[in-house]
Amino acid sequence: MTRYRWGLAFALALMMTGLVAASTAGGAHKQRGVSGNISIIAKWTGDEQTSFKAVLAGFTKLNPGVKIKYQGAGDDAPTIISTAIAGGNPPDIGTMPQPGTMADFAKRGKLKPLNFAQSDIAKHYGSFWVNLGKVKGKLYGLFFKGSQKSTVWYNVKSFKNAGVNASTIKTWPQFLKAATTIRASGQKAYSLGASDGWTLTDLFENIYLRSAGVAKYQALSQHKIKWTDPSVKTALGLMAKVVGDTNNIAGGKAGALQTDFNTSVSNVFSGSPKAAMVIEGDFVPGVVAHPAVKAITGYNVFDFPSINGSPIESVGGGDIVTMLRDTPAARALIKYLATPAAATIWAKRGGFGSPNKDVPSSAYPDALQRKAAAGLVKAVVFDMSDLQPAAFGATTGQGEWKLFQDFVTTPSNVNGIASKLEAAAAKAYK
Repeated sequence: MTRYRWGLAFALALMMTGLVAASTAGGAHKQRGVSGNISIIAKWTGDEQTSFKAVLAGFTKLNPGVKIKYQGAGDDAPTIISTAIAGGNPPDIGTMPQPGTMADFAKRGKLKPLNFAQSDIAKHYGSFWVNLGKVKGKLYGLFFKGSQKSTVWYNVKSFKNAGVNASTIKTWPQFLKAATTIRASGQKAYSLGASDGWTLTDLFENIYLRSAGVAKYQALSQHKIKWTDPSVKTALGLMAKVVGDTNNIAGGKAGALQTDFNTSVSNVFSGSPKAAMVIEGDFVPGVVAHPAVKAITGYNVFDFPSINGSPIESVGGGDIVTMLRDTPAARALIKYLATPAAATIWAKRGGFGSPNKDVPSSAYPDALQRKAAAGLVKAVVFDMSDLQPAAFGATTGQGEWKLFQDFVTTPSNVNGIASKLEAAAAKAYK
């Protein structure tokens, strides 16, 4: 009997040892996460690409069995993704800056729904951002990187030398007066990255939101009113006050049309600035790897001014992560990118705003970026050109991008540009 009990106890011990070993192996496997390959085509290049790769490193640390192939495609990302699809080799993950483009891909059946991550995204994102990622009620996009585009960045030294106090610039007339004062001090007021047409659409959209209001902004976004509408012409006339002020633009008209966005920022973020202001989103600091001037003491920011008593509301923008091939590794990456931890990695590096409302404000490196991120979560409208068909709103050399560049050349031709914008829009919306 004693031998029997000893033998039974030994057998049970062996069985428990096996269970513990199996449990440990299972736990180790869980820690290793998913495995496989992920191909990504994204718009982020340069410093943005470096920062996103840091985010991806956080994912592969949790999932060392995953190998990622990344291609930075810039503004041509949607076109390159389309070419890859046509060639039968779509990426697993694609990012694009336009909900309109995302909707087009989804309607053509090229995107996979993100139902598996919907609860994760809804947990960390407000309804504004969740709904923007939907097409016909189904979720297809995750806004990983956002931007609050209603800001004016300025060189502190340039403003001080001109005797301009940025904190007093609240209205459009005050803004224009400040620009004139800066010019009189011997410094150009504006730096325009007009070789990138989207910077010009951003300027128009901020003016239109404040001069026409939210309802008309949304109507124009959907082409429910024409680009020849009086409200559009009013906004174009106001825009001409900036782009038509040739003697107050770094490089003049011709120089602006040859200046890309990154250079337009460097023109201002300098110890010897070529201009005092650049009008763009909260991502501005992220495009200069090592600025010669520091936040707050060297460069600062103020809200895009009110026009005719309009409220200070924000135009939001963002880059959308979509899934084109449904694999366990791709799903795991989407779910990871929906977490505050993933966004925090980039936030700490600067030049980044997250629509994820659970990213702690302490993650942002300075007070300016913390303020911008707070405004991003509360954005009231989305970038208009990104909501429109890409052929009109977001393609190099055509549509809005090209026509607003033409407007820089002839800013007095408000009626002509309005008519051309309407013709291009009507064609794209057929």
